[in-house]
Amino acid sequence: QVQLVESGGGLVQAGGSLRLSCAAAGSIFRPNVLGWYRQAPEKQRELVADIRSGGTTNYADSVKGRFTISRDDAKNTVYLQMNSLKPEDTAVYYCNVKSPYSTIYNYWGQGTQVTVSS
Repeated sequence: QVQLVESGGGLVQAGGSLRLSCAAAGSIFRPNVLGWYRQAPEKQRELVADIRSGGTTNYADSVKGRFTISRDDAKNTVYLQMNSLKPEDTAVYYCNVKSPYSTIYNYWGQGTQVTVSS
């Protein structure tokens, strides 16, 4: 089992910044893919960004150039630095860890609310 605990969400004005953190505990297997997803009201959950154990990153087109994902394997933590926030970034943000080789190893955090006011 893996426990993921997100923090750093909140209310910010458009153009502002937030930094999300997600600390993982339990059976952390490597290599893995750490990711941030988000779900806005009445919308499907979507990938925001992910990062592999080797450091390769992947971003949704809507956040490229504004968001940066990073990981600290010594702390079993993944971060999401969000700059130039827009009202359309408002959503619940979820942390995820999964194996690149198996669908069985796939865990989610409880989510943290990010609200961007115009």
